[in-house]
Parts: sequence; structure tokens; C-alpha cells
Amino acid sequence: MTIIKSFLFSITLCLYLLSSPLVKSAEWEEIQARGKIIVGVKDNLPPLGFTDQNGNLQGFEIDLAHKLAEELLGDKQAIKFVPLLNQDRLNAVIEDDVDIAIASITFNSSRQRLVDFSDIYYFSGTGIIVKKNQFLSNIRDISGKIGILNNSRAIAEIQYQFPQLSLQGVSSYQEALELMEKGEIQGFAGDVMVLTGITQQTSNYQLLPQIIGAYPIAIALPKGRQYQSLRNQVNQVMRKLRQEDWFKEKAKFWGLPSI
Repeated sequence: MTIIKSFLFSITLCLYLLSSPLVKSAEWEEIQARGKIIVGVKDNLPPLGFTDQNGNLQGFEIDLAHKLAEELLGDKQAIKFVPLLNQDRLNAVIEDDVDIAIASITFNSSRQRLVDFSDIYYFSGTGIIVKKNQFLSNIRDISGKIGILNNSRAIAEIQYQFPQLSLQGVSSYQEALELMEKGEIQGFAGDVMVLTGITQQTSNYQLLPQIIGAYPIAIALPKGRQYQSLRNQVNQVMRKLRQEDWFKEKAKFWGLPSI
């Protein structure tokens, strides 16, 4: 009976390992043989990744993906882009839909249980946008309500640093903008990367200069020892680009604030 149980356990374990996401995703040698790296990105989040009027992907993270392809494979066009929704970014790496994801992913301990992360390429934070006609230059000048996403991680930080602010929960960025247009809130607190894109597309908004908090943004890569070469290759490029101030220059080019 013990032998049968042991046999059944071995079969079950093998089936699990074969179906486990940790044995999926392309290893470095496979990417080299393919001659192309598959990268998950955002296509609706300016200035990080968005589709321009000609249907081409543009943005800070798109430039980073091209630079990685150039450094790793010798051709910045040796790349296939896969647009991802926020909720699909990690699963796409785990489930072998992409080799890596460069899609505005915050590095944190809970996500690190599911995927590995590259060296950090940007620090985001929480900013506040207001309408330009209010002539505000400082968060402390705000006297009305500030919209903020329900359950946002920034709520506690704002309440600690700016206890005088009155916060109103909203369900989305779009709802916040609509409330601002109606005059029901004076501003909106959100991810500074997203807010930068809003101010670039809508000229009647401005981003106040104070940034609250700092959240590391990095490339998501598959877990597992078999992907160590891929992680090493990516991180070597990331360190080279940091030494050359590539990230700083590209962030400035795309209008992202330095945090």
C-alpha cells in the first residue's frame, strides 16, 4: 500500500511540475534562438506606453523595451509587444504569454512571491493635479476636497503629511476628473505617472510640485533557477543604463518628474 501511495504521489508531483507556471516562460537561450524578446507593456498609459496617432507604440517604457532588445539581441526591433491590462500583468509573465513585463509594475514583497523583479528603473509616487485656473502652487494652498482612489495606499501618507486636507474617495480616475469639472472636488491625488499623462493630454490641468512617497517600478521576470541567465542579462543592461543616466534622461524626455 505504501508503494502504491508513493507511486501516486510521484505521478501527482510530476503532473504538478509540468503544469506549474514556474516551468513556463522562455529561458535566455530560447530567446536568443528565437531572435526576439516578447514584452508585455501598457498601450493606454501615456507617457509610459501608449499608441500614437499612427498606431505605433510610444513612451518611456516602450523606449526601455527597445533599448533592452538592442542591448540583448543587437537589434532594437527584435521585439514583440503584447499590450496588457493591469490585472493581467503578472499572470502574463507566470503563464508564458510574455518573456518579461515592462508595464508600470510596482516592486513589492507580495508580488515578489509570484515573479522576480529587475533592478529598479523609476520611482513613482503620489501627486495631486488641480485645474490651472485656480492658480495653486503648493499642496498647502488647497482648501477644498481632494479626490483619491478608494483604498489607495497613499491615503495614510497624505493624512500624515497633510492632515488639513479633506479627502473624498472615488472609484476611478475618470470619476475624479468628472468631479473636478463639476467643481465638487478641488483636486485629485493619484499615481504621478498617470497624472503626468493626464496633464500632457489635457492642458487645463497642472501637477503640483510636491510628490508624496516613493514607489519602485521594475521589470517583472519569471521565477525559477532556469531563468537566472535571463535575469542576469536584463540586470546587466539595467545597471549599464543607470550608469549612463539613460533612465534619468528618458524620464526627462517624457516629462516624468524626478523623485
